Amino acid sequence: MLSLFRRIILLTFMIAAVTGFPAAHARNTTAVDITVTRSDGTTTAGTVHAPAGATGRPAVVLVHGSGDGSGEHYDHVAEAFARAGIVALRYGKRTEEYTPSHRDYSLLADDALASVAALRNRPEVDPARVGLWGLSEGGWVAPLAASRSADVAFLITIGANSAAPAAQQNWANETRFGAAGVRGSMVDVLARNGIRQLVAAGQFAQADYDPIPVLERITQPVLAIWGDQDRLTPPGDSLRGFRTAFEHVGKTNYTLRTLPNAQHAGQPTTDGFDKLPGLAPGYGELMGDWVNGLPGSSTPPTADQPAAQGHSVQSLTPSAWWESTAVQLILLFGMILALGGYAITGTVGSWRLPDRLPARVLLCAAVIGIVGTIVQLGYILTTRATSFGPLLFGRTMPWLTLQLIALGAVVALGFVLARARHTLAGASVGGRTRWALLVCGGTGFVLWALYWGLLLP
Repeated sequence: MLSLFRRIILLTFMIAAVTGFPAAHARNTTAVDITVTRSDGTTTAGTVHAPAGATGRPAVVLVHGSGDGSGEHYDHVAEAFARAGIVALRYGKRTEEYTPSHRDYSLLADDALASVAALRNRPEVDPARVGLWGLSEGGWVAPLAASRSADVAFLITIGANSAAPAAQQNWANETRFGAAGVRGSMVDVLARNGIRQLVAAGQFAQADYDPIPVLERITQPVLAIWGDQDRLTPPGDSLRGFRTAFEHVGKTNYTLRTLPNAQHAGQPTTDGFDKLPGLAPGYGELMGDWVNGLPGSSTPPTADQPAAQGHSVQSLTPSAWWESTAVQLILLFGMILALGGYAITGTVGSWRLPDRLPARVLLCAAVIGIVGTIVQLGYILTTRATSFGPLLFGRTMPWLTLQLIALGAVVALGFVLARARHTLAGASVGGRTRWALLVCGGTGFVLWALYWGLLLP
């Protein structure tokens, strides 16, 4: 009996030596470069990561987050899939005409499907088991692609949003300001109105894209993952949004998971803002076990508790006519012309007025306030900084300084108006014109400062 048992063990190892050990625990992986032909006939480079000697394995196409699609993180994810016995394709992202003000999710989804087609033709792959993985922005693109094609066998997302891009970006800004201790109008007004202006001006790509109707059309098994320390995507709200969308249409093959101590892309983190090397513990294993266990691993539907958030994501209020880009530009250039006209005409001696100090304070304060606010707004919209230097009353020192300067402008305008009778007594037509320019420019600045939060708590 013992001899027979040994023979069975020996035969098992011989078979394993020929066919390979179970692919879910592959130790050796390979990387092969390929060319992917897109639907419009253009091509892009791709790299197939696979278990060594694999044939007929499940496979996944990696769909990029925002940006140019570069970075070692995609290689780490692809290798994690390969080690789990799953073939992974990382392809070059379409960056032509891809800018902050323009990107086409539909076209990017077509590119993902072209990569699915390329992967289904690989000898390492079972063409009936090819799915999509999408990170962040890919969490909008990959579901769109999956909803369009029965060739997609499953869908995995990490850091995906159930809200529109503009609302998500506003939440991310509010989150990083809140984490740094910043509060008040710099967050509630300046940052929010900045995004609303970008949207109104058509400079925020896909700002109002609604992912919910797409989620409701997906019939394939879905694994959606969020790091509980995600600071770019609202992880709790997004999980709830996915669950609500799926429940609304009676979907029964989904798994919604929250990774502990993980940030937006599924990397380890200490606070959600930093990225430690590698993937969060259990992330790769979760995806590998889920894909290898399909279809049973997706049913019955399961959902983790939503991650805690400091605040909920909120839709942005559409801009009213008076805060449209055109009106804002008219007001801004009107202020510049009025205040510039006042300053330039001061070279004409007969046009000069008495009580020059309040006028000079108003002029200087308005100019500094305008330039400083534009700089602050640009800083908010173009960086992801979480350190803002010393704070006072929850305000950064630059913002508090700008608020004090704006308050000085209001006081100076008050003096100018209060002393109008004295100032204009005996003034020439040119002098009265200069005074009118100053008052118009100062009044415009007060309205502008209120809109951008300079004169709000």
